[in-house]
Amino acid sequence: MWQRASRRIVILSLVFLIAGLTECQARPTPGREAVAQAAVSEHRSGGQSAVDLKTAIQVVAKETIPAVVHIEVTQRQEVTNPLVPFENDPFFRYFFNVPRMPRKFKRELKGLGTGMIMDAKGHILTNHHVVGGATEIKVLLADGSEYTGKVVGTDPKTDLAVIQIPADKPLPHVTFGDSDKVEVGEWVVAIGHPRGLDETVTQGIISAKHRTGIMNPSSYQDYLQTDAAINPGNSGGPLLDLEGEVIGVNAAIASQSGGFEGIGFAIPSNMALHIATALIAHGKVERGWLGVSIQDLTPELAKKFTLANTRGALIAEVLKGSPADKGGLKRGDVILSYRGKPVPDSGALRNEVANTPLGESAKLIVWRDGKQQELTVKVGSLEEAAKMLLGSVKERLGVTVRPVTPKETDAYGLDTDEGVAISSVDPQGPLGQAGFEVDDIILELNGTSVEGVDGLVNLVNGLPHKEKVIIKALDHRSGDTGDVEVTVR
Repeated sequence: MWQRASRRIVILSLVFLIAGLTECQARPTPGREAVAQAAVSEHRSGGQSAVDLKTAIQVVAKETIPAVVHIEVTQRQEVTNPLVPFENDPFFRYFFNVPRMPRKFKRELKGLGTGMIMDAKGHILTNHHVVGGATEIKVLLADGSEYTGKVVGTDPKTDLAVIQIPADKPLPHVTFGDSDKVEVGEWVVAIGHPRGLDETVTQGIISAKHRTGIMNPSSYQDYLQTDAAINPGNSGGPLLDLEGEVIGVNAAIASQSGGFEGIGFAIPSNMALHIATALIAHGKVERGWLGVSIQDLTPELAKKFTLANTRGALIAEVLKGSPADKGGLKRGDVILSYRGKPVPDSGALRNEVANTPLGESAKLIVWRDGKQQELTVKVGSLEEAAKMLLGSVKERLGVTVRPVTPKETDAYGLDTDEGVAISSVDPQGPLGQAGFEVDDIILELNGTSVEGVDGLVNLVNGLPHKEKVIIKALDHRSGDTGDVEVTVR
């Protein structure tokens, strides 16, 4: 009897086991797409239902393309003839037998880019390198309408610009998101006009955040890195999250071929919106200034200052009479927090200071003598900084300088913000003794391009005393360029 009972138990157990296996097979294992959809549905805003990956990019593209514009620019320049210096050379005239040549000739450059309509008033956000120096701007909307654009303002330091078209009808416009909340690995969509191919949509993820030193290291950089395909012509177009909000402005690629290689960079939307708002309101960007030279912490420096990690910005120099000096900051302090936000590195601090309203009393937490201290600094302006720092240029080079005018830029075929012009010369100063004159243009210092007055100030202040330097300059009389060696004071 016990044997028959045991047999029944075994048979029943097998039946239940088979039934369970059958049910498991009937219930499919979540695939990659299902897992991705579940992850997206949690979203970063905290569990709101959300986005179906099957249609998300489709929806974002459909809603955003009408607000993305194609920009065609024309730049007309008058360029000094490079053969003019040789026209009186007997050797040159004997072998080439050319007639007398014009001293200057005109050339026309054309370029393509992308922009995004910001508001119903027709303001369009794009890159400085797309429209900077343009003499004619043509804007084409997705519905086929065409407008002439005018520059509202540009900011070379962030490579951003705002142009405007006449809003003669209701215009679609983008919505900006919070780029600080973007996470690495998040899906993104790029829209633009690469190589003139209108309304191109690509997708990828955020590969990294806070990329610096990609282009000009003296500019204000804090790029989002993405593997969404970005090519020439995409510049100024939006990088969007799956809710259709702009989280970045496509700006650059890392490429040896000149085309897409999986590494693209976008200016975060928070920075872009701040700059665009300032350009619309004032036509320029007013940046905060502390008056310190800062650097990143290395593991060795962190150990020296008894810090647990390398987060923070080390003060290498404090300019006398600057806001930092008046606020009690000292050389060797490590700034750990600024306006309540942790400071990861020197680049992040510089960007935060630049975005601080002028005159605000900003609270800082610094590491000094092995402990934290709280200080308050009244933020100054870069215009104030320029006046103080230009004094050091006059002291060390014996000249005062000014920005190159648009007329000079056109006359000599220079790029926008290329070089600085001399406004006064001390005959006994280093440049005066070398023969420099008023209106000559300084183009390079030790092989590094001089990009505006700020660029020259930064280069000169980084030179050791009594240093011999090579200055590439343009003679305002002839338009010729040459190298001159001088010793700075």
